[in-house]
Amino acid sequence: MDGERTKQGWRAEILARRKALAEDVREREAAALAEQVTKLGDVAWVCAYVPVGREPGSVAMLDALRATGSRVLLPLTGEPGPLTWGEYLGPDRLRRGRFGLREPDGEPLRYALERAGVLLIPALAVDRRGVRLGRGAGYYDRSLGGCRTDARLTAIVRDDELVDHLPEEPHDHRMGWALTPFGGWQRLGERAGN
Repeated sequence: MDGERTKQGWRAEILARRKALAEDVREREAAALAEQVTKLGDVAWVCAYVPVGREPGSVAMLDALRATGSRVLLPLTGEPGPLTWGEYLGPDRLRRGRFGLREPDGEPLRYALERAGVLLIPALAVDRRGVRLGRGAGYYDRSLGGCRTDARLTAIVRDDELVDHLPEEPHDHRMGWALTPFGGWQRLGERAGN
């Protein structure tokens, strides 16, 4: 993959590859991610997400986090701006939200980002410097400024979506970590100490 490509070019290529991904491969990757998140150790609050479409992961990843004793928070969809978060209490407590996303059926929690020690963030790709490529709506970039300074910002991608170089814009928040199904937890760029 080429670092000179635009964000739109990267998005088109990665979405096409995800669409072509065999279901059995996606399922193996999801199972591997559910195993990988258990290696986090003792983290009281974790912000995560419910994968949609061909995003890496599954609800099993969230259940694995809860089984380790973590309180799992998921984004609630709303108007453009910083994300709000609700607690994940199991798959039967998810409702259909805006854009077809599944989200907790409870009330938003105040100060969720200020409490979370780890944020598991969906990405189309992340580079070794920590530059994350999202879908372009900017919800996470508008939200991450409210995180704890020691929070482990982690982009979840498929193994081949951890790349050498992505285009970066001034408003992009860099990740300190990548989590891939088979490569596991990998430190990135300037935030490698977190």
